[in-house]
This record gives sequence, C-alpha cells and structure tokens, in this order.
Amino acid sequence: DIISTVEFNHSGELLATGDKGGRVVIFQQEQENKTQTHSRGEYNVYSTFQSHEPEFDYLKSLEIEEKINKIRWLPQKNAAQFLLSTNDKTIKLWKISERDKRPEGYNLKEEDGRYRDPTTVTTLRVPVFRPMDLMVEASPRRIFANAHTYHINSISINSDYETYLSADDLRINLWHLEITDRSFNIVDIKPANMEELTEVITAAEFHPNSCNTFVYSSSKGTIRLCDMRASALCDRHSKLFEEPEDPSNRSFFSEIISSISDVKFSHSGRYMMTRDYLSVKIWDLNMENRPVETYQVHEYLRSKLCSLYENDCIFDKFECCWNGSDSVVMTGSYNNFFRMFDRNTKRDITLEASRENNKPRTVLKPRKVCASGKRKKDEISVDSLDFNKKILHTAWHPKENIIAVATTNNLYIFQDKVN
Repeated sequence: DIISTVEFNHSGELLATGDKGGRVVIFQQEQENKTQTHSRGEYNVYSTFQSHEPEFDYLKSLEIEEKINKIRWLPQKNAAQFLLSTNDKTIKLWKISERDKRPEGYNLKEEDGRYRDPTTVTTLRVPVFRPMDLMVEASPRRIFANAHTYHINSISINSDYETYLSADDLRINLWHLEITDRSFNIVDIKPANMEELTEVITAAEFHPNSCNTFVYSSSKGTIRLCDMRASALCDRHSKLFEEPEDPSNRSFFSEIISSISDVKFSHSGRYMMTRDYLSVKIWDLNMENRPVETYQVHEYLRSKLCSLYENDCIFDKFECCWNGSDSVVMTGSYNNFFRMFDRNTKRDITLEASRENNKPRTVLKPRKVCASGKRKKDEISVDSLDFNKKILHTAWHPKENIIAVATTNNLYIFQDKVN
C-alpha cells in the first residue's frame, strides 16, 4: 500500500511506517553479527497492526479515510514501546509489547481454556511460566478523538513526555497523554468569517528541550514561534520567521511554492529546518529576518511550474529530516530522487531509490539533472523526470548513518558505505 509516514524510534532500533490503508508496520534492526564486524543489523518486520479503520461522519456526511498521517514514538520507559498514530481526525496511543512465556497449570482451567468443574479439583497446583514463541502484541491504550474539525497534519510529543500537540489546518490542541476526553486549544487562526481566510497551518512541532516552546508553519511561508508561558491561547507569537520575497522571482505561483510543507527542529534545539516546494531553509532561532542557510532542492523545476500546477504536483508536501549530529539534512524530490546537503562542506548529492539498484550492498551512484542545453552522459533531462515517482517521506537514524526513504509503495533503507 502507499506509504504515508516513516519514523525511527529514539534508539533507532525500530522503524515504523504508516500507510494509506490505516496499517502500521514496524521493522526491527537485527543485532550486529559478531563474526562479521562490518555487518550492520538489517531491518526485518517486527509487528504489523491495523491502527485506523475508515469511518463516516454522519453529521457532515463525510468519509474519514483510514490513512495514517503521522507516527511519533514516545521514549522507552519500560520493556514496552509506545507510539502515537493519527489519521485525519483521531489520534491513538499504541502499546507494543513482547510475550515469550505463557502460564501453564491452572487449577480451574484446562490447557485449551475450558473451565473445570470446581468440585473435581482435588489437588492444588502452582501455575508456572513456560517458554513460547515470541509474540509481539499491539494494543490501543488511549484514543484521542473529537477535537479536530479539520484534518490533522501534525502531532508532536513535548520534551516533558507528558503532553503532546496536534495541529490541523486552523487550530492546534494540547493534550495530556493520560487524558482523552479533553484538550486545550492553544492556537486558533480561524477567522469569524471564513471568506476572510488567507492562510492555514501546515505543520507544527515542539522544541526538543524547552517544553514551553513550539513552532507552527503556514501556507504563506511564515513560521511562528510561540511560548506557552505567555498566555493560555498562543494566538500572538513570540517570534515570526519570514524571508522577504525576491522580486525578480515573483510569479503567479509564488504563493503556492512558498507554502511550508514541513518544519523540524535540530536535535540541539538551536536551529530549525523548513521545506517549501523548491528549497530547504535552515533558520537560527535567534535570527528571524532570514534563514542562515538555503539549499535548492530542484531549482530546475522553476521553469516547469505551469505543468506541475496542471497535474497538481505543485501541491505535493515534501518532508525533511536532520541526521543525528545536525550536520546533514535530507529531503525528497521527483523521479524517486532524494537530496542530501552537508552543512559543513556545503556539498550536496542527489541519489535515487529505485528497483534497479535495490540489490543489497549496491553502492548508490550520484545522479545529475540537466536543466537545459546539451546533456552530458549520465545526466537526466528535466523533461524525462517521472513526476508520479516521488519521495515525500524520509527519516534518518538518530545515532547512525542509516536512512529510510519511502517511494510510493516501497520502503528503502540505506546505510553509509562500510569498507
């Protein structure tokens, strides 16, 4: 099925994907092979479960699709793992736990589960645990529903690990992980008259260290940083990050391509990265008037915006991610290309996730797109790019150079080259 979200857990040992059919598939990294020191653990399927089902809103006569929009892992506190998954309307907290022992020797039950007649019990047995094949169970522990009128686009867990936010097109709500029947509305940009609506919320995220700070991005290309200590309703932002538009690049499509599709804080909390249609920008939280770094993802598409508008690709929402040390950023593009930008050396690379090079241990070759003029050998013409093949969702292992890249219905996992 079509993959709609990809997320590593905090240790990187588990990788979760959500799909359009409402399923969550979790992959687990195999332990390293002691005999082959260079053999990194591969990822194998650990658990698969149906997180969301299609629903119908009878009041609004609307179908609510089961597609998983986002998955976020909670830090591990005990033997079990917990994650939040959301579709357009409902967020669920799932517990993923292992069972490798089963109790045997009940007094009032047969081994097949049938109850015994108590009058036939003449001796008292002490039940014992016996080993069994490993079972991974997923069970829903909390369901957070009925709080969003519009479609949920983001969830983000706070650094206090007790609360989290959920954002839709016009509102952001704050939840406590233990309380399902109420949430606090912390941002509401819905105008009294919907005809005056000029922008929507596109993404939101909590700061990784400061539990009172969060940001949200808008379809107008602005990012607002809010402090929950200032007031209960954070409609007035503390900081507004916006880059003035270059008048020479002004066009009919300017507003559409400036819409921010993703915002991510760096692990250090000093920077944040935003992704718009053509570029990735790195912002220093101490400087609001312009980004400190701008990386062009596929500038060669600027001349193709008209046809991308006609086939609706201009509205694609690309995500972006940091590596574990915040030195490299990654985002997707078309033709199953994905881009990496090294912030220290300023070098960038284009790689392709495709069936042709999916044999294990194949080294990926850098790809180049020729925008105009004479095409060199190994270059791809911009006119031959396949816009139906796109990489919207990417994730980077928090500790190692292992990346997960989702093409439409395939998940590719790459690691840096080992000698």
